[in-house]
Amino acid sequence: MGTVHARSLDPLPMHGPELGVQADDIDAPEMDQEPKQEVLENKDVVVQQVHIDGLGRTKEDLLTYEISDVFQAKNLIDVMRKSHEARQKLLRLGIFRKVEVVIDTSRGEDALPNGLDVTFEVTELRRMTGSYNTMVGNNEGSMVLGLKLPNVLGRAEKLTFQFSYGTKETSYGLSFFKPQPGNFERNITLNVYKVTGQFPWSSLRETDRGISAELSFPVWKTSQTLKWEGVWRELGCLARTASFPIREESGHSLKSSLSHGMVIDTRNSSILPRKGGLLKIHQELAGYTGGDASFLKEDFEIQLNKTLFWDSVLSASLWGGLLLPIGDKPTSIADRFYLGGPTSIRGFSMYSMGPQSEGDYLGGEAYWAGGLHLYTPLPFRPGMGGFGDLFRTHFFLNAGNLCNLNYGEGPQAHLKKLAECIRWSYGLGIVLRLGNIARLELNYCIPMGVQSGDRICDGVQFGAGIRFL
Repeated sequence: MGTVHARSLDPLPMHGPELGVQADDIDAPEMDQEPKQEVLENKDVVVQQVHIDGLGRTKEDLLTYEISDVFQAKNLIDVMRKSHEARQKLLRLGIFRKVEVVIDTSRGEDALPNGLDVTFEVTELRRMTGSYNTMVGNNEGSMVLGLKLPNVLGRAEKLTFQFSYGTKETSYGLSFFKPQPGNFERNITLNVYKVTGQFPWSSLRETDRGISAELSFPVWKTSQTLKWEGVWRELGCLARTASFPIREESGHSLKSSLSHGMVIDTRNSSILPRKGGLLKIHQELAGYTGGDASFLKEDFEIQLNKTLFWDSVLSASLWGGLLLPIGDKPTSIADRFYLGGPTSIRGFSMYSMGPQSEGDYLGGEAYWAGGLHLYTPLPFRPGMGGFGDLFRTHFFLNAGNLCNLNYGEGPQAHLKKLAECIRWSYGLGIVLRLGNIARLELNYCIPMGVQSGDRICDGVQFGAGIRFL
């Protein structure tokens, strides 16, 4: 719950029945001076003042929203609970290194017999902080260097510069974050960035230089995001042996798009959940705000988790997406969907299924993928209650398809094409949870439904990432 200090009151609170003594058996002390204050758990109290000590560059009006509920407390337990909630809100702002709470009786001429004063003792973060860490993406790793200026304008703003060097991607960017006072979940983020990535499954190199503006806000139980992004994209061949379709797509393009995202997440963990569900929907419309890329892109993700007997968990996932070109210009290889690999359809190589040319995978305009998993503790429960609880065994069944559609044929023809030539696989393996950051999988996979041109990974396959089917 954090550190909450309640200073001793004089006289000490007593409740006769709880001490095994009746109140009538206690001789009341003679009151020569003014009556002393007594605060009991079930007695009404009034929070008269709330102090915040230790402020430097932080503006007080920002904190008023975070601590206002403390004044609504009616008894001592309520004061402690609301003070703890206010402490969590202050820490969530990301501008304080430490927050402690002290609850004391009110003093002074205006003090009430049942009055309390609450003091938050805060320690602000330094004006500039640096960080060095490693990150795990979808089957790739990277080293990240960061420089942050927290609370740069005094109202929880944050200016961040980040450089990332990875196995497949190198990027750097500058971002500015601004929350709405009193509603931290409602915030604005501005980004300027450059990203260079290599995609060996397509013999493709891509460099993106872009700017974006993003608005995040809650609606009921959902998290909503509205975003505008402008990107100058440069595509090139990664190898001299790149196929003609890859060479044909090489060059410069400009994408300007509006997107919307919605997330409902009731899972107890995003990495290896035991219960709850996830619904994620994303739409992107490009071309109406400029640029030479015009399309409508829709994709979704559903996940359900249920705890069963013997500490086992049954998990079911479904992904899907559709890319619809607008106008006569075909879609770009940089906007299409890719499928396959240890984080999606296990038993296949990374993004190595679907349309291809001379061994270079071109992506698809429609896809679906489903997964069914049974997670169980390790046999005989070694390391139970400690390091062994980070490991789980799992049995899985994955299936999916990726293809291009002829949009003049109608919905029934589209569904029929997505239902044809389904790739699927099954197997078992061991999962290691790395806190709430990422997870590692070592699986034995048996791919089925392999189509001509697909690359498979029959047998042992290793995967690392944060998003798994």
